[in-house]
Amino acid sequence: MDRHAIAPRHGWPAIVESQGLLWHSEDGQSYWDESGYYSFPLEEIERIEDAAEELYRLFLAAGEKIAGDPDLLNLFGIPAYCHRAIRDAWRNEPPALNYGRFDLGYHGKGEPKLFEFNCDTPTSMLEAAVIQWEWKEDRFPELDQFNSLHEKLIDRWAAIGGRLSGKRVWFTHTADIAHEDTITTTYMRDLAAQAGLETHAVVIDDIGVDAQGRVVDREDRLISAIFKLYPWEWIVNEAYGPDIVRHLPDTVWIEPIWKMIWSNKAILQILWTMFPGHPNLLAASVRREDIGPDFVAKPFLAREGSNIEVVARGATLAKTMGAYSDGATLYQELYPLRDFGRGYPVLGCWIVDGQAAGMGIREDGLITGNRARFIPHVIRG
Repeated sequence: MDRHAIAPRHGWPAIVESQGLLWHSEDGQSYWDESGYYSFPLEEIERIEDAAEELYRLFLAAGEKIAGDPDLLNLFGIPAYCHRAIRDAWRNEPPALNYGRFDLGYHGKGEPKLFEFNCDTPTSMLEAAVIQWEWKEDRFPELDQFNSLHEKLIDRWAAIGGRLSGKRVWFTHTADIAHEDTITTTYMRDLAAQAGLETHAVVIDDIGVDAQGRVVDREDRLISAIFKLYPWEWIVNEAYGPDIVRHLPDTVWIEPIWKMIWSNKAILQILWTMFPGHPNLLAASVRREDIGPDFVAKPFLAREGSNIEVVARGATLAKTMGAYSDGATLYQELYPLRDFGRGYPVLGCWIVDGQAAGMGIREDGLITGNRARFIPHVIRG
């Protein structure tokens, strides 16, 4: 694993915009950063692939344990009225993409280590699947890249399409100022269309419920299936949350409500308890004293690096503020990230239905936040 400097392509903003990445810079700083790239030998890529697929297997085992245990669901902070729905969805396996992004620590030596699993509302998808591939084709057409996310997601939509009424699905997200959610949802909608599904767009604020409590769009059409880039923990705490859960048989939600288990950082403690010492896991606990003097404190439910604290030998090295300070906290063993010259890279390894599907790399300080830069990669050697 190594980092290399390279001159950006002439007119690169227009190039990536034409490929769908409208949000590539902010306040004069690039989010998509092609002034550098990472290279990996094939054996390291295979190590990362193996780690992602092994972690997926561990999450399956942990999900089986948690879904039927009310005490663990309470630990996760999941409302009691959702417990049965989660258990039923886990056992009945409604249509799902079963996709997500493992954020991994890796500096070129040893085994990749799991930081967390973004599997309910993961972003940076278009960048990983399309933008960096097109960059590679322009710059290094003779080289390969760890990247099959685009094709695997189309295949997955095709696989579940026959289980959706009329092969029809709505796509929703918040009307975010940065357009990150818009870009991700639009890209996912395009993938579904390529798989032969009929698609409709609706922003989350235009979704409602009818007199029976069923989910409808702005034209009062019953939504039979919906892809949402809106977290389940927000949905179930909305006023209409109980109606959504009560009418799960009427509307297929992608992803299913059981993703509340996997996307909650409390699962990191369960994994460590079930698989202590596993080479792809870091020690994790809700008890700070269980971890030692070097740890990362993170809320069970938080986004974009908010409310994180990095501590080494009792001293705070980095800390972020945010809107998630009131929730429960998870303490995770500190992994020694390596600065390759422009910041600390975190590998976002994508998984689709148990298969490793690609990787995106983000650089930042010790805490990866919404100002992190996305850096492309190649396989060399």
